[in-house]
Amino acid sequence: MLPAVGSLCISRTPRGGPRFTMAVRSNVNVSVAPILTKLQKECAAPLPVLRNVADAMTADMRAGLVVDGGGELKMILSYVDALPTGNERGLFYALDLGGTNFRVLRVQLGGQEERVQATEFEQVSIPQELMCGTSEELFDFIATGLAKFAEKEAGKFHLPQGRQREIGFTFSFPVKQTSIDSGVLIKWTKGFSVSGTAGKDVVACLNEAMERQGLDMRVSALVNDTVGTLAGARYWDEDVMVAVILGTGTNACYVEQMDAIPKLQGNKSPSGRTIINTEWGAFSKGLPLTEFDRDMDAASINPGEQIYEKTISGMYLGEIVRRVLLKMAEEGALFGNSVPEKLSMPFVLRTPHICAMQQDYSEDLQAVGSTLYDVAGVESSLKARKVVIEVCDTIVKRGGRLAGAGIVSILQKIDEDSNGAIFGKRTVVAMDGGLYEHYTQYRRYVHEAVTELLGTEISKNVVIEHTKDGSGIGAALLASANSKFDHDY
Repeated sequence: MLPAVGSLCISRTPRGGPRFTMAVRSNVNVSVAPILTKLQKECAAPLPVLRNVADAMTADMRAGLVVDGGGELKMILSYVDALPTGNERGLFYALDLGGTNFRVLRVQLGGQEERVQATEFEQVSIPQELMCGTSEELFDFIATGLAKFAEKEAGKFHLPQGRQREIGFTFSFPVKQTSIDSGVLIKWTKGFSVSGTAGKDVVACLNEAMERQGLDMRVSALVNDTVGTLAGARYWDEDVMVAVILGTGTNACYVEQMDAIPKLQGNKSPSGRTIINTEWGAFSKGLPLTEFDRDMDAASINPGEQIYEKTISGMYLGEIVRRVLLKMAEEGALFGNSVPEKLSMPFVLRTPHICAMQQDYSEDLQAVGSTLYDVAGVESSLKARKVVIEVCDTIVKRGGRLAGAGIVSILQKIDEDSNGAIFGKRTVVAMDGGLYEHYTQYRRYVHEAVTELLGTEISKNVVIEHTKDGSGIGAALLASANSKFDHDY
Protein backbone atom coordinates (compact mmCIF):
# COMPACT_ATOMS: atom_id res chain seq x y z
CA MET A 1 0.00 0.00 0.00
CA LEU A 2 1.25 3.48 -0.89
CA PRO A 3 1.85 6.05 1.83
CA ALA A 4 -0.35 9.13 2.07
CA VAL A 5 -0.13 11.65 -0.75
CA GLY A 6 2.78 14.01 -0.34
CA SER A 7 4.85 11.88 2.00
CA LEU A 8 8.50 11.49 1.09
CA CYS A 9 10.09 8.10 0.59
CA ILE A 10 13.85 7.61 0.60
CA SER A 11 15.02 4.49 -1.15
CA ARG A 12 18.51 3.41 -2.14
CA THR A 13 19.86 3.21 -5.66
CA PRO A 14 22.00 0.20 -6.60
CA ARG A 15 25.05 2.46 -6.03
CA GLY A 16 23.91 3.27 -2.51
CA GLY A 17 22.97 6.92 -3.03
CA PRO A 18 19.58 8.17 -1.83
CA ARG A 19 16.85 8.45 -4.44
CA PHE A 20 13.84 10.62 -3.65
CA THR A 21 10.40 9.83 -4.97
CA MET A 22 7.11 11.51 -4.23
CA ALA A 23 4.38 9.03 -3.48
CA VAL A 24 1.17 9.76 -5.35
CA ARG A 25 -2.37 8.47 -5.31
CA SER A 26 -2.59 4.76 -6.00
CA ASN A 27 -5.24 5.51 -8.61
CA VAL A 28 -2.88 7.83 -10.52
CA ASN A 29 -3.56 6.03 -13.80
CA VAL A 30 -7.27 6.46 -13.30
CA SER A 31 -7.05 10.20 -12.63
CA VAL A 32 -4.90 10.92 -15.68
CA ALA A 33 -6.39 8.19 -17.87
CA PRO A 34 -8.90 10.45 -19.69
CA ILE A 35 -6.15 12.94 -20.61
CA LEU A 36 -3.86 10.14 -21.83
CA THR A 37 -6.64 8.40 -23.78
CA LYS A 38 -7.66 11.65 -25.50
CA LEU A 39 -4.01 12.43 -26.31
CA GLN A 40 -3.40 8.99 -27.85
CA LYS A 41 -6.58 9.25 -29.90
CA GLU A 42 -5.78 12.74 -31.23
CA CYS A 43 -2.13 11.89 -31.98
CA ALA A 44 -2.93 8.64 -33.74
CA ALA A 45 -1.41 8.45 -37.21
CA PRO A 46 -2.79 5.22 -38.73
CA LEU A 47 -2.20 4.38 -42.39
CA PRO A 48 -5.19 6.36 -43.81
CA VAL A 49 -4.01 9.52 -42.00
CA LEU A 50 -0.44 9.03 -43.24
CA ARG A 51 -1.63 8.45 -46.80
CA ASN A 52 -3.71 11.62 -46.66
CA VAL A 53 -0.70 13.62 -45.38
CA ALA A 54 1.65 12.16 -48.02
CA ASP A 55 -0.81 12.83 -50.88
CA ALA A 56 -1.51 16.37 -49.66
CA MET A 57 2.21 17.14 -49.42
CA THR A 58 2.85 15.76 -52.93
CA ALA A 59 0.06 18.01 -54.28
CA ASP A 60 1.52 20.98 -52.39
CA MET A 61 4.97 20.30 -53.88
CA ARG A 62 3.48 20.43 -57.36
CA ALA A 63 1.70 23.72 -56.60
CA GLY A 64 4.96 25.24 -55.32
CA LEU A 65 6.80 24.22 -58.51
CA VAL A 66 4.24 25.99 -60.72
CA VAL A 67 4.59 29.40 -59.11
CA ASP A 68 6.31 30.91 -56.06
CA GLY A 69 3.77 30.92 -53.23
CA GLY A 70 1.60 28.33 -54.98
CA GLY A 71 1.61 26.04 -51.94
CA GLU A 72 2.77 25.96 -48.34
CA LEU A 73 6.10 24.42 -49.38
CA LYS A 74 8.37 27.08 -50.89
CA MET A 75 10.05 24.64 -53.33
CA ILE A 76 13.13 26.87 -53.59
CA LEU A 77 15.44 26.56 -56.61
CA SER A 78 18.95 25.73 -55.40
CA TYR A 79 20.63 26.49 -58.75
CA VAL A 80 22.61 23.29 -58.20
CA ASP A 81 22.50 21.52 -61.55
CA ALA A 82 26.01 20.06 -61.55
CA LEU A 83 26.02 17.25 -58.98
CA PRO A 84 29.21 15.57 -57.72
CA THR A 85 30.26 12.61 -59.87
CA GLY A 86 33.39 11.33 -58.12
CA ASN A 87 35.64 12.78 -60.83
CA GLU A 88 36.37 15.92 -58.81
CA ARG A 89 40.04 16.69 -58.19
CA GLY A 90 41.89 19.38 -56.28
CA LEU A 91 41.75 21.35 -53.06
CA PHE A 92 38.44 22.88 -52.00
CA TYR A 93 37.16 24.63 -48.88
CA ALA A 94 33.79 24.79 -47.14
CA LEU A 95 32.35 27.25 -44.63
CA ASP A 96 29.27 26.35 -42.59
CA LEU A 97 27.49 29.25 -40.88
CA GLY A 98 24.23 28.29 -39.20
CA GLY A 99 24.42 29.05 -35.49
CA THR A 100 26.65 30.30 -32.71
CA ASN A 101 29.68 28.57 -34.27
CA PHE A 102 31.01 28.49 -37.78
CA ARG A 103 32.93 25.55 -39.20
CA VAL A 104 35.67 25.64 -41.82
CA LEU A 105 36.80 22.57 -43.72
CA ARG A 106 39.24 21.72 -46.49
CA VAL A 107 39.28 18.61 -48.61
CA GLN A 108 41.76 17.24 -51.14
CA LEU A 109 39.92 15.32 -53.85
CA GLY A 110 41.66 12.67 -55.93
CA GLY A 111 39.13 11.70 -58.60
CA GLN A 112 37.45 8.32 -59.05
CA GLU A 113 40.37 6.26 -57.83
CA GLU A 114 41.29 8.05 -54.63
CA ARG A 115 38.16 10.12 -53.88
CA VAL A 116 38.75 12.00 -50.60
CA GLN A 117 42.49 11.99 -49.97
CA ALA A 118 42.47 14.20 -46.88
CA THR A 119 40.20 16.46 -44.84
CA GLU A 120 40.73 18.92 -42.01
CA PHE A 121 38.26 21.13 -40.17
CA GLU A 122 38.06 23.67 -37.37
CA GLN A 123 35.14 25.09 -35.42
CA VAL A 124 35.15 28.72 -34.28
CA SER A 125 32.81 30.22 -31.69
CA ILE A 126 31.17 33.52 -32.67
CA PRO A 127 31.32 36.13 -29.87
CA GLN A 128 27.88 37.24 -28.64
CA GLU A 129 28.56 40.90 -29.49
CA LEU A 130 29.18 40.02 -33.16
CA MET A 131 25.80 38.30 -33.38
CA CYS A 132 24.27 41.71 -32.71
CA GLY A 133 26.93 43.85 -34.41
CA THR A 134 27.38 45.05 -37.98
CA SER A 135 27.54 42.96 -41.13
CA GLU A 136 31.12 44.04 -41.80
CA GLU A 137 32.26 43.06 -38.29
CA LEU A 138 30.71 39.58 -38.53
CA PHE A 139 32.03 38.77 -41.99
CA ASP A 140 35.48 40.21 -41.18
CA PHE A 141 35.61 37.89 -38.14
CA ILE A 142 34.66 34.89 -40.30
CA ALA A 143 37.16 35.85 -43.03
CA THR A 144 39.92 36.23 -40.42
CA GLY A 145 39.16 32.71 -39.12
CA LEU A 146 39.20 31.39 -42.69
CA ALA A 147 42.53 33.11 -43.41
CA LYS A 148 44.14 31.59 -40.29
CA PHE A 149 42.82 28.16 -41.28
CA ALA A 150 44.11 28.56 -44.86
CA GLU A 151 47.58 29.51 -43.53
CA LYS A 152 47.88 26.05 -41.95
CA GLU A 153 47.42 24.35 -45.32
CA ALA A 154 50.23 21.80 -45.63
CA GLY A 155 51.06 18.13 -46.08
CA LYS A 156 48.56 16.39 -48.33
CA PHE A 157 46.83 19.66 -49.25
CA HIS A 158 48.12 21.45 -52.33
CA LEU A 159 46.69 24.04 -54.71
CA PRO A 160 47.77 23.74 -58.37
CA GLN A 161 49.82 26.64 -59.73
CA GLY A 162 47.81 29.65 -60.92
CA ARG A 163 44.54 28.61 -59.26
CA GLN A 164 42.48 30.53 -56.77
CA ARG A 165 41.10 28.74 -53.71
CA GLU A 166 37.35 28.07 -54.03
CA ILE A 167 34.88 27.60 -51.22
CA GLY A 168 31.37 26.21 -50.77
CA PHE A 169 29.34 28.39 -48.39
CA THR A 170 26.64 26.64 -46.34
CA PHE A 171 24.42 29.45 -45.08
CA SER A 172 21.54 28.20 -42.93
CA PHE A 173 19.47 31.38 -42.68
CA PRO A 174 16.51 32.43 -44.86
CA VAL A 175 17.95 33.54 -48.18
CA LYS A 176 16.52 34.26 -51.63
CA GLN A 177 18.97 32.50 -53.89
CA THR A 178 19.55 34.15 -57.28
CA SER A 179 22.27 31.88 -58.72
CA ILE A 180 24.62 29.09 -57.61
CA ASP A 181 26.96 31.72 -56.13
CA SER A 182 24.66 34.51 -54.96
CA GLY A 183 21.75 34.93 -52.56
CA VAL A 184 20.06 37.80 -50.76
CA LEU A 185 19.49 37.53 -47.00
CA ILE A 186 15.78 37.71 -46.15
CA LYS A 187 16.24 37.96 -42.38
CA TRP A 188 18.52 36.77 -39.60
CA THR A 189 17.19 34.08 -37.22
CA LYS A 190 18.61 31.89 -34.37
CA GLY A 191 19.51 34.83 -32.14
CA PHE A 192 21.36 36.87 -34.78
CA SER A 193 20.36 40.50 -35.36
CA VAL A 194 23.25 41.78 -37.47
CA SER A 195 22.70 45.22 -38.99
CA GLY A 196 23.34 46.07 -42.61
CA THR A 197 22.97 42.59 -44.15
CA ALA A 198 19.23 42.20 -44.87
CA GLY A 199 18.60 42.65 -48.59
CA LYS A 200 22.29 42.16 -49.41
CA ASP A 201 24.01 39.32 -51.24
CA VAL A 202 25.67 37.25 -48.49
CA VAL A 203 28.22 35.86 -50.95
CA ALA A 204 29.32 39.40 -51.85
CA CYS A 205 29.58 40.18 -48.10
CA LEU A 206 31.92 37.19 -47.59
CA ASN A 207 33.93 37.78 -50.79
CA GLU A 208 34.50 41.43 -49.82
CA ALA A 209 35.56 40.45 -46.29
CA MET A 210 38.04 37.88 -47.66
CA GLU A 211 39.44 40.58 -49.93
CA ARG A 212 39.86 42.93 -46.95
CA GLN A 213 41.80 40.17 -45.15
CA GLY A 214 44.02 39.62 -48.19
CA LEU A 215 42.66 36.07 -48.60
CA ASP A 216 42.75 34.87 -52.20
CA MET A 217 39.58 32.77 -52.13
CA ARG A 218 36.16 33.01 -53.79
CA VAL A 219 32.75 31.48 -53.14
CA SER A 220 31.75 29.22 -56.04
CA ALA A 221 28.65 27.66 -54.42
CA LEU A 222 26.08 28.95 -51.92
CA VAL A 223 24.04 26.06 -50.48
CA ASN A 224 21.76 25.31 -47.60
CA ASP A 225 22.62 22.44 -45.25
CA THR A 226 20.05 20.01 -46.70
CA VAL A 227 21.34 20.55 -50.25
CA GLY A 228 24.89 20.05 -48.95
CA THR A 229 23.84 16.78 -47.33
CA LEU A 230 22.41 15.51 -50.62
CA ALA A 231 25.56 16.49 -52.54
CA GLY A 232 27.83 14.86 -49.94
CA ALA A 233 25.88 11.60 -50.04
CA ARG A 234 25.53 11.61 -53.82
CA TYR A 235 29.33 11.73 -54.17
CA TRP A 236 29.54 8.24 -52.67
CA ASP A 237 26.29 6.82 -54.00
CA GLU A 238 24.63 7.90 -57.25
CA ASP A 239 21.30 6.36 -56.16
CA VAL A 240 20.80 9.19 -53.64
CA MET A 241 17.73 11.19 -54.74
CA VAL A 242 16.52 12.77 -51.49
CA ALA A 243 18.16 14.32 -48.41
CA VAL A 244 16.32 14.88 -45.14
CA ILE A 245 17.42 16.59 -41.94
CA LEU A 246 15.67 15.50 -38.74
CA GLY A 247 17.38 17.34 -35.92
CA THR A 248 16.54 20.46 -33.92
CA GLY A 249 14.83 21.65 -37.09
CA THR A 250 13.81 19.74 -40.21
CA ASN A 251 13.92 20.10 -43.98
CA ALA A 252 14.17 18.02 -47.13
CA CYS A 253 15.47 18.44 -50.68
CA TYR A 254 15.52 16.18 -53.72
CA VAL A 255 16.73 15.85 -57.31
CA GLU A 256 14.09 17.17 -59.74
CA GLN A 257 13.83 17.16 -63.53
CA MET A 258 13.87 20.71 -64.86
CA ASP A 259 10.97 20.13 -67.22
CA ALA A 260 8.83 19.35 -64.14
CA ILE A 261 9.37 22.91 -62.82
CA PRO A 262 6.99 25.27 -64.68
CA LYS A 263 8.21 28.33 -62.72
CA LEU A 264 11.70 27.90 -64.24
CA GLN A 265 10.37 29.33 -67.53
CA GLY A 266 12.94 27.90 -69.88
CA ASN A 267 16.11 28.36 -67.79
CA LYS A 268 17.38 24.83 -68.40
CA SER A 269 20.84 23.42 -67.74
CA PRO A 270 22.72 20.80 -69.80
CA SER A 271 22.09 18.14 -67.11
CA GLY A 272 18.32 18.73 -67.24
CA ARG A 273 18.00 18.40 -63.48
CA THR A 274 18.48 20.41 -60.31
CA ILE A 275 18.00 20.16 -56.54
CA ILE A 276 14.81 21.57 -55.05
CA ASN A 277 14.86 22.74 -51.43
CA THR A 278 11.30 22.02 -50.25
CA GLU A 279 11.33 23.85 -46.88
CA TRP A 280 8.76 21.23 -45.84
CA GLY A 281 8.56 22.47 -42.23
CA ALA A 282 5.88 24.94 -43.38
CA PHE A 283 3.40 22.18 -44.31
CA SER A 284 0.19 21.92 -42.25
CA LYS A 285 -2.54 20.04 -44.14
CA GLY A 286 -4.22 17.03 -42.51
CA LEU A 287 -1.87 16.79 -39.51
CA PRO A 288 -3.32 15.21 -36.35
CA LEU A 289 -3.03 18.05 -33.81
CA THR A 290 -3.96 18.41 -30.13
CA GLU A 291 -4.75 21.28 -27.75
CA PHE A 292 -1.09 21.08 -26.65
CA ASP A 293 0.15 21.70 -30.20
CA ARG A 294 -2.23 24.61 -30.65
CA ASP A 295 -1.24 26.19 -27.34
CA MET A 296 2.48 25.77 -28.06
CA ASP A 297 2.04 27.26 -31.53
CA ALA A 298 0.08 30.24 -30.16
CA ALA A 299 2.88 30.96 -27.67
CA SER A 300 5.66 30.62 -30.28
CA ILE A 301 7.52 33.42 -32.06
CA ASN A 302 5.88 32.34 -35.35
CA PRO A 303 2.23 31.40 -34.63
CA GLY A 304 0.49 29.60 -37.48
CA GLU A 305 3.79 28.86 -39.23
CA GLN A 306 6.03 25.76 -39.48
CA ILE A 307 3.29 23.44 -38.16
CA TYR A 308 4.83 20.27 -39.64
CA GLU A 309 8.20 21.20 -38.12
CA LYS A 310 6.49 21.75 -34.76
CA THR A 311 5.11 18.19 -34.79
CA ILE A 312 8.18 16.27 -36.01
CA SER A 313 11.39 18.11 -35.06
CA GLY A 314 13.65 17.95 -32.01
CA MET A 315 13.08 21.59 -31.06
CA TYR A 316 9.48 20.90 -30.10
CA LEU A 317 8.88 17.25 -29.07
CA GLY A 318 10.08 17.76 -25.50
CA GLU A 319 8.00 20.92 -25.11
CA ILE A 320 4.80 19.15 -26.23
CA VAL A 321 5.48 16.40 -23.65
CA ARG A 322 6.03 19.04 -20.95
CA ARG A 323 2.68 20.67 -21.73
CA VAL A 324 0.90 17.30 -21.48
CA LEU A 325 2.60 16.45 -18.17
CA LEU A 326 1.74 19.88 -16.75
CA LYS A 327 -1.96 19.35 -17.48
CA MET A 328 -1.78 15.86 -15.98
CA ALA A 329 -0.11 17.31 -12.86
CA GLU A 330 -2.68 20.09 -12.54
CA GLU A 331 -5.84 18.15 -13.35
CA GLY A 332 -4.90 14.54 -12.57
CA ALA A 333 -2.42 14.94 -9.68
CA LEU A 334 0.15 12.93 -11.65
CA PHE A 335 2.94 13.97 -9.28
CA GLY A 336 0.90 14.32 -6.10
CA ASN A 337 -1.01 17.32 -4.82
CA SER A 338 1.58 19.93 -5.73
CA VAL A 339 2.54 21.03 -9.22
CA PRO A 340 6.32 21.53 -9.51
CA GLU A 341 7.04 25.14 -10.47
CA LYS A 342 9.79 24.24 -12.96
CA LEU A 343 7.32 22.13 -14.94
CA SER A 344 5.56 25.39 -15.86
CA MET A 345 8.68 26.75 -17.58
CA PRO A 346 8.48 26.53 -21.40
CA PHE A 347 11.15 24.33 -23.00
CA VAL A 348 12.58 23.18 -19.64
CA LEU A 349 12.02 19.60 -20.85
CA ARG A 350 13.97 19.07 -24.05
CA THR A 351 13.94 16.29 -26.60
CA PRO A 352 17.27 14.77 -25.37
CA HIS A 353 15.56 14.40 -21.95
CA ILE A 354 12.56 12.49 -23.32
CA CYS A 355 14.95 10.43 -25.46
CA ALA A 356 16.96 9.47 -22.33
CA MET A 357 13.77 8.54 -20.48
CA GLN A 358 12.60 6.29 -23.31
CA GLN A 359 15.91 4.44 -23.25
CA ASP A 360 15.28 3.43 -19.60
CA TYR A 361 14.39 -0.27 -19.47
CA SER A 362 14.98 -0.77 -15.73
CA GLU A 363 12.19 -2.20 -13.57
CA ASP A 364 11.83 0.92 -11.43
CA LEU A 365 12.45 3.36 -14.33
CA GLN A 366 15.19 4.99 -12.27
CA ALA A 367 16.55 7.13 -15.13
CA VAL A 368 13.03 8.47 -15.77
CA GLY A 369 12.74 9.45 -12.10
CA SER A 370 16.17 11.09 -12.09
CA THR A 371 15.51 13.04 -15.28
CA LEU A 372 12.15 14.32 -14.02
CA TYR A 373 13.73 15.38 -10.74
CA ASP A 374 16.86 16.96 -12.23
CA VAL A 375 15.15 18.79 -15.07
CA ALA A 376 11.71 19.70 -13.78
CA GLY A 377 11.98 19.31 -10.00
CA VAL A 378 9.44 16.47 -10.15
CA GLU A 379 9.35 13.66 -7.60
CA SER A 380 7.56 10.67 -9.09
CA SER A 381 6.16 7.24 -8.29
CA LEU A 382 6.69 4.24 -10.55
CA LYS A 383 3.12 4.55 -11.81
CA ALA A 384 3.68 8.19 -12.71
CA ARG A 385 6.89 7.31 -14.53
CA LYS A 386 5.05 4.73 -16.60
CA VAL A 387 2.54 7.40 -17.60
CA VAL A 388 5.39 9.75 -18.53
CA ILE A 389 6.86 7.07 -20.83
CA GLU A 390 3.42 6.59 -22.45
CA VAL A 391 3.19 10.34 -23.11
CA CYS A 392 6.72 10.47 -24.58
CA ASP A 393 6.00 7.51 -26.83
CA THR A 394 2.69 8.97 -28.04
CA ILE A 395 4.28 12.28 -29.13
CA VAL A 396 7.41 10.66 -30.60
CA LYS A 397 5.42 8.01 -32.48
CA ARG A 398 3.28 10.68 -34.11
CA GLY A 399 6.39 12.71 -35.02
CA GLY A 400 8.29 9.79 -36.50
CA ARG A 401 5.31 8.50 -38.49
CA LEU A 402 4.53 11.95 -39.91
CA ALA A 403 8.21 12.36 -40.89
CA GLY A 404 7.94 9.01 -42.70
CA ALA A 405 4.88 10.27 -44.57
CA GLY A 406 6.88 13.32 -45.69
CA ILE A 407 9.65 11.11 -47.08
CA VAL A 408 7.10 9.05 -49.02
CA SER A 409 5.44 12.21 -50.40
CA ILE A 410 8.73 13.20 -52.08
CA LEU A 411 9.42 9.68 -53.37
CA GLN A 412 5.94 9.34 -54.86
CA LYS A 413 6.24 12.78 -56.53
CA ILE A 414 9.47 11.70 -58.25
CA ASP A 415 8.01 8.28 -59.12
CA GLU A 416 4.81 9.69 -60.65
CA ASP A 417 6.84 12.00 -62.90
CA SER A 418 9.27 9.28 -64.01
CA ASN A 419 6.66 6.64 -64.88
CA GLY A 420 7.57 4.35 -62.00
CA ALA A 421 11.34 4.62 -62.42
CA ILE A 422 11.95 5.27 -58.71
CA PHE A 423 10.07 2.49 -56.93
CA GLY A 424 11.34 -0.11 -59.38
CA LYS A 425 14.99 0.30 -58.40
CA ARG A 426 17.25 1.09 -55.45
CA THR A 427 16.63 4.66 -54.24
CA VAL A 428 18.55 6.23 -51.36
CA VAL A 429 17.33 8.86 -48.89
CA ALA A 430 20.32 10.51 -47.18
CA MET A 431 19.44 11.32 -43.58
CA ASP A 432 21.22 13.67 -41.18
CA GLY A 433 20.32 15.17 -37.81
CA GLY A 434 20.70 14.25 -34.15
CA LEU A 435 17.03 13.39 -33.63
CA TYR A 436 17.16 10.61 -36.22
CA GLU A 437 20.66 9.53 -35.17
CA HIS A 438 20.15 9.30 -31.41
CA TYR A 439 16.44 8.63 -30.80
CA THR A 440 16.00 4.90 -31.42
CA GLN A 441 12.20 4.84 -31.12
CA TYR A 442 11.75 7.87 -33.36
CA ARG A 443 13.97 6.31 -36.03
CA ARG A 444 12.00 3.06 -35.85
CA TYR A 445 8.68 4.91 -36.27
CA VAL A 446 10.02 6.73 -39.35
CA HIS A 447 11.00 3.43 -40.98
CA GLU A 448 7.72 1.71 -40.02
CA ALA A 449 5.66 4.49 -41.62
CA VAL A 450 7.67 4.37 -44.86
CA THR A 451 7.24 0.57 -45.04
CA GLU A 452 3.50 0.75 -44.33
CA LEU A 453 2.91 3.42 -46.96
CA LEU A 454 4.99 1.83 -49.72
CA GLY A 455 4.28 -1.81 -48.92
CA THR A 456 6.86 -4.46 -48.12
CA GLU A 457 8.06 -5.08 -51.69
CA ILE A 458 8.57 -1.48 -52.84
CA SER A 459 10.03 -0.38 -49.50
CA LYS A 460 12.84 -2.94 -49.96
CA ASN A 461 14.16 -0.67 -52.74
CA VAL A 462 14.12 2.44 -50.54
CA VAL A 463 17.26 2.79 -48.43
CA ILE A 464 17.32 5.39 -45.65
CA GLU A 465 21.00 5.98 -45.01
CA HIS A 466 22.42 7.99 -42.13
CA THR A 467 25.10 10.40 -43.38
CA LYS A 468 26.53 12.24 -40.40
CA ASP A 469 27.81 15.80 -41.01
CA GLY A 470 27.59 15.33 -44.77
CA SER A 471 26.69 18.95 -45.51
CA GLY A 472 30.23 20.33 -44.95
CA ILE A 473 31.98 18.06 -47.41
CA GLY A 474 28.93 18.40 -49.67
CA ALA A 475 29.47 22.17 -49.88
CA ALA A 476 33.14 21.63 -50.81
CA LEU A 477 32.08 19.13 -53.48
CA LEU A 478 29.58 21.62 -54.91
CA ALA A 479 32.35 24.24 -54.96
CA SER A 480 34.33 21.77 -57.06
CA ALA A 481 31.39 20.79 -59.31
CA ASN A 482 30.72 24.50 -59.96
CA SER A 483 34.37 25.55 -60.19
CA LYS A 484 35.30 28.30 -62.64
CA PHE A 485 38.39 26.23 -63.51
CA ASP A 486 38.41 23.24 -65.85
CA HIS A 487 38.61 19.80 -64.28
CA ASP A 488 41.52 18.63 -66.43
CA TYR A 489 44.27 19.04 -63.87
